[in-house]
Amino acid sequence: MNKRRLGSLREGEAAAFLESQGFRILEKNFRCRLGEIDLIARDGPCLVFVEVKYRRSDRYGWGEEHVDKRKQQRIIAVARYFLAGFKALPPCRFDVIAIDKDSINHFPNAFEVK
Repeated sequence: MNKRRLGSLREGEAAAFLESQGFRILEKNFRCRLGEIDLIARDGPCLVFVEVKYRRSDRYGWGEEHVDKRKQQRIIAVARYFLAGFKALPPCRFDVIAIDKDSINHFPNAFEVK
């Protein structure tokens, strides 16, 4: 299976996991000229921007460790672009879903805008 297909499969698993936790998925693979956000969801009144990371093994670290400062800044920029269309800004947060081998780990509020 190629990387793109595997990524889509894992993002689908992450979306299903979030839905089972009561989230409502609004967007999958939201893209703009600044980059991409894997999932955008609602958790009650909160808008959640989700980065999904998959690792086959822990040889190069766990999935959540691969959302570095540079990646965070790109996600924040895309989130700002997405929010530009809102008249009133909802509460927002940034989560990471790490899929390591066959386990799904959810990290709510994984990073913040500074």
